Amino acid sequence: MKKVTMQDIANILNISRVTVWKVLNNQPGVSKQLRDQILLTAKETGYLKPGQEAEAYLEENNIYFEGKSKKSISVVISRPESSVFWINIIHAIAKELDTKEFNLMYTYLPPNYYEGYTLPNVLTNGTASGMLIMNVYDIQMLRMLNSLDIPKVFLDLVTDFPVDTLTGDLFVLAGKRNVKEITASLIKQGRTEIGFIGDIHYALSNKERYEGFLAAMEENNIEVKKKYCLTSKLGIYTYYEEISAFLSSLDRLPQAFVCVSDYVANFMMQYFAEHGLRVPEDVALSGYDGSTEYSMVSGKLTTVFVPTHQLGSRLANQLIYRIEHPDTPLEITHIYSHIIWGKSTEL
Repeated sequence: MKKVTMQDIANILNISRVTVWKVLNNQPGVSKQLRDQILLTAKETGYLKPGQEAEAYLEENNIYFEGKSKKSISVVISRPESSVFWINIIHAIAKELDTKEFNLMYTYLPPNYYEGYTLPNVLTNGTASGMLIMNVYDIQMLRMLNSLDIPKVFLDLVTDFPVDTLTGDLFVLAGKRNVKEITASLIKQGRTEIGFIGDIHYALSNKERYEGFLAAMEENNIEVKKKYCLTSKLGIYTYYEEISAFLSSLDRLPQAFVCVSDYVANFMMQYFAEHGLRVPEDVALSGYDGSTEYSMVSGKLTTVFVPTHQLGSRLANQLIYRIEHPDTPLEITHIYSHIIWGKSTEL
């Protein structure tokens, strides 16, 4: 369980840690309004313990009960070293929540459940009015979050999580149609030996992208050669090693690879560069996400654009709606986007 820190309070209020330190240590130099907000946030996040002088001050001055505090929403994520893709979504969420008078707090979970783990107090003690769950791909963690009686919105799920048991709204990046179109374009070029790379057990969106690949192959009466497809579970920190070992095990490479993400495509491009293979002359390559952070593929890759800023805003507004209308039917929203055609799939 992650202990709330001064930095967490500073992040929620978008102020410096030094300012938080001054208030919590009763130092001068901070306005009364900001001082009250810092103390109130410290109380709401569980930083202040019952009986402390600061908590007594809030109660004596009726600050909490006058409703001067903003409601807090928790963005629940694992792997705090998240990529720019996730950070852009979270920043957009924060900006949207600020315009609606909501605080944002980060709640970090471990990437995998372990025996005896319990969820952080901020999710269970009423501190958070709602939660946005993203980049959490452990089924036991998701079950624990799903069981909480709090408004929630999920961005994606692990593939095996039963959607009909969800207690919150779900957003899915709908990639089946885009990946089908990319695969079909490769086939039209005469590239009929095509592989698919990506862990389809990791996320529902990954599985849908694989289904798009399969649909294109089937519609064109082309056999899917399983030996060219790596769809099994991959270790979080061993992607390149496992992908490299898979590619090296092939007696020869197919004419193209469709990848589940730009993250995976970047590792593929790294392998090709190390082995003197040209893209697209020797092997064509596609990804998904429209990321600009991976130097090996940025600006070169055929990929699918994900509108991270609009997505973040949409997630924030959906959660606010769920908080304000808790009894309305749950919703599943599919986000469609467009293909960015790059040189990596040209003839």
